[in-house]
Amino acid sequence: MEVPLSPLEFARRARRLYANREAVVDGELRLTYEQFFERCDRWSSALQAFGIKPGDRVAYIAPNTHAQLESFYAVPQIGAVVVPVNYRLIADDFAYIINHSGARIVCAHSDYLQAVDSVRAELPNVEQFVALEGAREGWLDYEAILTAAATDFIRPAIAESDLISINYTSGTTARPKGVMITHRNAYLNVVGTLAHHALAPKDRYLWTLPMFHANGWTFVWIVTARGAAHICLRKVEPRTIFEQIETEHISIFCAAPTVLIGVANAPDELRQNARRGVRLLTAGAPPAAATIERVEGELGWDLTQVYGLTETSPFITICEERPEHLQLSPQERAVIKARQGVELITSGELLVVDLNGDEVPHDGETIGEIVVRGNAVMKGYYNDPEATAAAIRDGWFHSGDAAVVHEDGYIEIRDRFKDVIISGGENISSVEVEGVLLHHPAVQEVAIVGMPHKRWGESPHAFVVLRPGTTATEDEMKQFVRDRLAHFKTPQWVTFVDDLPKTATGKVQKYILRGGGASIAKQ
Repeated sequence: MEVPLSPLEFARRARRLYANREAVVDGELRLTYEQFFERCDRWSSALQAFGIKPGDRVAYIAPNTHAQLESFYAVPQIGAVVVPVNYRLIADDFAYIINHSGARIVCAHSDYLQAVDSVRAELPNVEQFVALEGAREGWLDYEAILTAAATDFIRPAIAESDLISINYTSGTTARPKGVMITHRNAYLNVVGTLAHHALAPKDRYLWTLPMFHANGWTFVWIVTARGAAHICLRKVEPRTIFEQIETEHISIFCAAPTVLIGVANAPDELRQNARRGVRLLTAGAPPAAATIERVEGELGWDLTQVYGLTETSPFITICEERPEHLQLSPQERAVIKARQGVELITSGELLVVDLNGDEVPHDGETIGEIVVRGNAVMKGYYNDPEATAAAIRDGWFHSGDAAVVHEDGYIEIRDRFKDVIISGGENISSVEVEGVLLHHPAVQEVAIVGMPHKRWGESPHAFVVLRPGTTATEDEMKQFVRDRLAHFKTPQWVTFVDDLPKTATGKVQKYILRGGGASIAKQ
C-alpha cells in the first residue's frame, strides 16, 4: 500500500477536489484547476510524442508565466526531469546549463529566443526548440502543439528517489552546479512548509519569486496542494506588486531580498493605501530588524523568515513565532524575526558546529557552521561527484553559513564564512554591521565587505544606497555605527552607490564589491 512521495500526488488531489476553482491567473488568462491540468496533460502527451522518456531532461527559460508553471507538472508526470534555468543569465550560461544537464528539449519565452538562437550551434544534443510565446522561424509553437495534442499519455511508475528537477546554482564565482532534487525532497518540503505556514483554498498567491529559483521555493506545488490560486507576475516591481495585491486580493507571497527591500521602501502613497493582513515569507539573505519593523508596523503585514539552500530543497529552518514573543515590543519581536529560527518538522537534523564538528554552545555568541542531514538534502550535484563529496561530508551537508545559536535554540546567521571580516584578529560579522546601518533613516540598502588594511589586515568597507531624496556623509555613517557597536566594527570606508550588484535571486554579489572597491579603499 505504499505510495511514492511525490508532489504529483498533490496534483491528483487538487484536480479531484478543486476542479472548478480558479487555479491560475496570467494577465487576461484565467484557468480553473481542471483547465490547467488538461493543458499539462496535453503537453505531457506532446513530450512523449517527441520521444521524451523517464529520466530525460527538459529545460525552460521563462519568467513567471502559466506555461512555466505547467512545466512543473507536465514534465515530471511522465518521469522526465524539469530544468528551470535562471533567465537573467547570459547566452553563454544558457548553453552551459543546457549542455551540462543533457536537455533534449529547450522551451523558451519570447524574450529569450534571440539569446538561445545566438548559441544554437553550441547545442548539438537539443532535438526540439519550443517557443512558449512568440514562435518564429526555427521554433515550434507551444500553444499550437497543445491544441493538436491528445489529453491521454502513458504514466510511468515513478519512485520517490527519482529526480523531479535539476536546479542550477547562481554560479557567482564558478560555473553553476546542478542540484538534483528528488520527488521525495520536494514532497517533504511542501508538507513541512504547510505544517508551519498554513495555506487554504481561499488564499491567492502572488508570484513575485522566480519559479526557476529552487522551484519557486516549492510554491509551484505548495499552492496547488491547498487548492489556492497562482497569480503569475511576469515583471516584478513595487508598484505592480501593490496593484496586484489590491486588484487580485492577494493574501500571501514570497519575498526575496530585493523584493522585500522594494516593498519596504516603496513610495508613501503605495504603502499608506496597501491592503493589510498580507502574509509573506522571506529568505535568501537575513532581513534587517528595521526592515521587518517597517513591513509589519507600517504595512500591517505578517512577515516570516525561512532559511535554506537550493541544495536543501530548499527550507531547513523557519523563524516560527511563539506565544511568549507576543509579550515583546514590536522592536524586540523584529530582532527575533530577523533570526533564521528552528528546524522544520520535515527538514531533518540541523546543527551549528565548530571546526572539530562539535556543536557550539547555545550562547548567541559562538560562531560555527550550519550543517544538516535528513530528507531535505539533495541527491547530489549532477555529473559532479567531486563537488558532491566536498559538500556532503561524514553524513552531513555543509552549508558554508556561519551562525550562532541562541539560548532558546533559534539560530542566527552571522555571515557566509567567506564574508566574515577578520580585523586585527577580531571576527566582524558583515550582517551585524549592515543591520545597524539599515536603522539609519537615510539608508535603503547596504553591503559590508572586508577590504585590505595595512595595519589590521582587513577592515569593513560599507557600500550604501540612500533612500530617494535623502543625503548623508561618510562621517555620519561611521559615527552611526560607532555609537552602536564596538569601535573595531566601524567601517573604515563608506562608498555611496546607486545600487548593489545582485544575483538573480537578490543576493548581493560581494565578490564584485571586493574586486571593484579595492581601488578606492585607502589605508
